[in-house]
Amino acid sequence: MTRKAFSAQGAVAVGPYSHAVEAGELVYLSGQTPIDSSTGRLIEGDISWQTEQCFKNLFKVLDAAGLTPDNVVKVNVFLTDMGNFVAMNEVYKTQFNMPYPARTTIGVSELPLGAQVEIEMIAKKD
Repeated sequence: MTRKAFSAQGAVAVGPYSHAVEAGELVYLSGQTPIDSSTGRLIEGDISWQTEQCFKNLFKVLDAAGLTPDNVVKVNVFLTDMGNFVAMNEVYKTQFNMPYPARTTIGVSELPLGAQVEIEMIAKKD
């Protein structure tokens, strides 16, 4: 099988992986951390700022795949501090229209580059 991969300008990969890969009707987006593509560095700020940057990066990948947030069916959120859940959720709920995608939020001990949050998605093509 040949993978159909998508790369997005303005989204950074910090390892040997594709920003997104298409499999049939589904597009799997790799996790994005809050890296500012203009500097290549993790953005400074609290969990709200970091969550917003993750979504900016992810939505650039969706766009590269010809999709929008309305195509997203599943989201996984990884937090290094579950005490940040409420603040992350406040940003999260502004990113999608109802009905919201299915979601899992997982507490982890550490994320790449010291990020507080990483988010990955699965989208379905129309």
